[in-house]
Amino acid sequence: MTAFTQTIYDDAVAAIQARTSLRPAIGLVLGSGLGGLADTLEDRIAIPYEEIPGWPQSTVHGHSGKLVIGRLEGQIVVAQQGRAHFYEGYTMQQITMPIRIMHLLGAHTVILSNAAGGLNPDFVVGDLMLMNDHINFVGMAGSNPLMGPNDERFGPRFVGMTQSYDKRLRELAHQAAVEAGVTLREGVYIALSGPNYETPAEIRMLRMMGADAVGMSTVHEVLVARHAGMRVIACSGITNVAIDNIDSNLEANHEEVLDAGKILVPKLTAVVKGVLKAL
Repeated sequence: MTAFTQTIYDDAVAAIQARTSLRPAIGLVLGSGLGGLADTLEDRIAIPYEEIPGWPQSTVHGHSGKLVIGRLEGQIVVAQQGRAHFYEGYTMQQITMPIRIMHLLGAHTVILSNAAGGLNPDFVVGDLMLMNDHINFVGMAGSNPLMGPNDERFGPRFVGMTQSYDKRLRELAHQAAVEAGVTLREGVYIALSGPNYETPAEIRMLRMMGADAVGMSTVHEVLVARHAGMRVIACSGITNVAIDNIDSNLEANHEEVLDAGKILVPKLTAVVKGVLKAL
């Protein structure tokens, strides 16, 4: 387990603040194929991850690997244009470091997004699902970013997760979706480690557990954000429909995820802008 010292965080914050005078209040995490939203920021400065000390590098196609700071709908935001994942070989502490850096930069709210497989039979590719709860399957199996010595600088030892996804922010998201003519679904996201996609038997099991969408990220970031007292809202872009039949000729792949992202970016942009405008 990588031990993060105050110096590591301080060096990263100093490197970012040396590049811009903007002090963000909102953090954005943009998942597979969804990074285009960061390109719409005004007065933006883009910092490659490799230029930030200690920052985990993304190795996945569709994650450009830049931290973008700028203005969006009157708010100063810091956006992760791509994220690192647990399956890339990083520790949970490493992949959630960016959330803590956002917090130290001044962000009190984080808006997360991801590409996810649709478990709910009513979902179709291109749907946008607002997360109202999650199942931390990876954490239940023993990989939780809050394990190990607690860092009191960020939050308490034990964190309640009943209200993980801020009710008021979810209301604003639905309002923004209505105004933009976007259908916004709502449901439960389940996090697995990846990088493989699920077998049909696993898909059937996840549905029985009450999950509407499945992915390989986000939940551990939510844990760290809530530990630091940040308000959280998260959206899943449904980029593929889960396959629950072993005789199916279909197979999930990353290319369809990126293709669906092109459909989802305008929808995600409309919802995120609407939320920011209403804050």
